[in-house]
Amino acid sequence: MTLEILLILGLTLSAVILFATEKLPVDLTAMIIMSAMLLSGIITAEDAISGFSNPATVTVGAMFILSAGLFKTGAVNVVGNLLARVGKISFWLVLVVMMLVVGTLSAFINNTAAVAIFLPVALAIARDCKVGPGRLLMPLSFASMFGGVCTLVGTSTNILVSSIAERHGLAPIGMFEPTQLGLIFFVAGAAYMLLLGVRMIPDRVSGEERGPVFGSGEYQTEIVLEPEARSVGKVLSQSPLLQDLVIKGVDVFREGKRLEEPADTLLLQTGDHLKVRCDLENFRKLKERRGIALRQRSGAAKSEEAVLVEAVVAPGSTLDGRSLQQARFRSRYGLQALAIRHRNNVRREHLEEVQLKAGDVLLFEVEQHHLEQLREDKTFVLVSQVELPVFRKSRMLTAVAIVTGVVAAAASGFIPIVAGAIIGCILLVMTRCITLDEAYRSINWQVIFLLAGVLTLGTGLEKTGAARLLGGLMVETLGSLGPMALVSGIYLATSILTELMSNNATAALLAPIAIAAAESQGIDSRPLLMAITFAASASFMTPVGYQTNTLIYGPGQFRYADFLRVGTPLNIMFWLLATFLIPHYWPF
Repeated sequence: MTLEILLILGLTLSAVILFATEKLPVDLTAMIIMSAMLLSGIITAEDAISGFSNPATVTVGAMFILSAGLFKTGAVNVVGNLLARVGKISFWLVLVVMMLVVGTLSAFINNTAAVAIFLPVALAIARDCKVGPGRLLMPLSFASMFGGVCTLVGTSTNILVSSIAERHGLAPIGMFEPTQLGLIFFVAGAAYMLLLGVRMIPDRVSGEERGPVFGSGEYQTEIVLEPEARSVGKVLSQSPLLQDLVIKGVDVFREGKRLEEPADTLLLQTGDHLKVRCDLENFRKLKERRGIALRQRSGAAKSEEAVLVEAVVAPGSTLDGRSLQQARFRSRYGLQALAIRHRNNVRREHLEEVQLKAGDVLLFEVEQHHLEQLREDKTFVLVSQVELPVFRKSRMLTAVAIVTGVVAAAASGFIPIVAGAIIGCILLVMTRCITLDEAYRSINWQVIFLLAGVLTLGTGLEKTGAARLLGGLMVETLGSLGPMALVSGIYLATSILTELMSNNATAALLAPIAIAAAESQGIDSRPLLMAITFAASASFMTPVGYQTNTLIYGPGQFRYADFLRVGTPLNIMFWLLATFLIPHYWPF
């Protein structure tokens, strides 16, 4: 146990804590750890920046662009439209078709992008089928993970582990090498969700609460009664405001003070400030009523082209972990939040100061011609505006052919996946399937910096001998029980860590340790690496373990316990399947 090993283990523990608590953004944490290793002399300057040129980092960046190419030409949304038609026939039929379609797409494009595209469609189908949105959104998120483990490019974690293996002189993971076991996971996971999982998801939108809305339920907003309002001069309980609309709660303020009179005697006056709670459909009706001004727009002319939009805060965006005020939301977008659903609570006061989290839902008004700009912004995923943007449909077949060619070339071994992905991106731009600006904007730079940083952490573990030490400890603990116990232990450790922190960080941390453990035991490291690959992409127990779970958390009206209830049996089932089947497909 040298001083360098103690230092790198301390940095690793610090990284795990910061990744798990997210006190700092995960990409910033990765950069801080990398800088600390550089300053301490554990790694060289060349080692520090090598993560940015690593084939895994470059390939993941290119896959973001390839996914955007399919979206910009409308290829993915064609499938979404067909799914919406199936939803009018049967809930259970659309559930099967949706899981199959999303799982298949997620095997070849970014999981989060696939879920973001189908999120508004699933919400609309839930409304038409008169079921709670959660009963479609959780299967949607889980299916994207089922599909992601089926191919090398299905998730960035697969590419990362393949790159680490190659760096250690091992064969990279083949394009369809995980497919056989991945399909077993897919079938088992889908069967579990259809037979048990969906029934365990609470139906939180039922009976009279169901409304013709695409979004996530009730909102709190603030209005001002103008002189021409029909409710002026009438008692609150008999006012047209309550008679014509479904308002769930009203607080009346006059000259800054809340009025405590009963609704049967409280006489409304011009200038009264009302805080009302209602769903999105009634919010729209409220906004259109004569003499009603949204408090934030009081005195402003109403725009005929303005539309109400619901948007989910995207994981890792500039709003994640910050308030609207801190993010300068109003000056940056020229928008005023009209209401916020923060987790499952309706926020009644000081919207600008609410500390937002990924999965929270904002309601705001936007000019029609600015909608496309918002769709392009990775800060949001629009869920209530289902009108589709203009696609380059004439180039749809070109984009599909290019992406198919990239996958085929990599699968055949004709060219490395990193080379194929780069060439595919160039072809998408040259054939005008996607513009150069769109290509740059499509890259999730948080993921790129996270990958670059955590790869150097793995380098530090190897250079100091810490990976060999930890691998030896693992062998001492589980080695006497046989190599299958090592696979089981590695899978379980990866699964638990992935629920707490980034799946990429987990894979980068454990892959060098797994390789060292295999060398100590004198066995092939492939089964241990595949255990990490599958476990790191199967996070079902928490809403923060995987980005797709975070994305559906707000719109699905979930609680933390919902993921524990549905996801725990699924995690255990996959752990048992991996323990017995990984040694079968990848012998020691």
